[in-house]
Amino acid sequence: MSKADLDKVEDFKDKLLAEAEKLVHKVFPLKIVELTEMHQSEMLARERMASIHTKLNIPIPEPIMLNNSDLPDRKKRKIEDGGDLSLVHGSRVLALPDGLAPCNKHLVEIINILKPNICLMIDHIITLKMWIQLLIPRIEDGNNFGVSIQEDTLAELRQVESESGAYLDQISRYFITRAKLISKVAKYPHVEDYRRSVFETDEKEFLNLRLTCAELRNTYLSVYDLIMKNKEKIKKPRNSNAETLY
Repeated sequence: MSKADLDKVEDFKDKLLAEAEKLVHKVFPLKIVELTEMHQSEMLARERMASIHTKLNIPIPEPIMLNNSDLPDRKKRKIEDGGDLSLVHGSRVLALPDGLAPCNKHLVEIINILKPNICLMIDHIITLKMWIQLLIPRIEDGNNFGVSIQEDTLAELRQVESESGAYLDQISRYFITRAKLISKVAKYPHVEDYRRSVFETDEKEFLNLRLTCAELRNTYLSVYDLIMKNKEKIKKPRNSNAETLY
């Protein structure tokens, strides 16, 4: 490897170390305040849960009463087999009668604000993991108390990264679940329980998003507190430990 390439690697390491220091001392406190204000805002207020519902634009068709005894045998078979859709209007859905069934605009608004914060936290955690990894000294016998603190901190950051990814999965599952319920409402428009299940799913997602905002705030705070309390041992694991022996 050429000297120029080595210099680029060293420059990248220096920039990463500086960025991690900035995250801990400046960015994390700002994110804690920002997420606290978001959690306490009107957008995520508990009282708003009752008003987040959107009207389902799937009408309830008038029920059609058919007497099979009045129909020829050929048409009876078509109705029983679902072959003649014109005879039993609304029994199958080929297209939604009122066009697009929209998402819940209130929840989409919250998701569009909260999701970038989840992705940003993952980026922050990845940077801190690399920062601590670069600070781990070479393997030696003894005097590894500070190194164990670094490893424990890394394990905590990996757990945080996994949990942050789960928040994104939960958002995807919400849309998939709601889409399936909307399909059921369109296929069986007379079943009120399917319609109610859509509203219940929206309320559950609202509470989940509110909880996610609080968890992001708490995660920033716990990681900040952990690093600040152990900063000396994280940055200089062996030197800081040696000084405590005398």
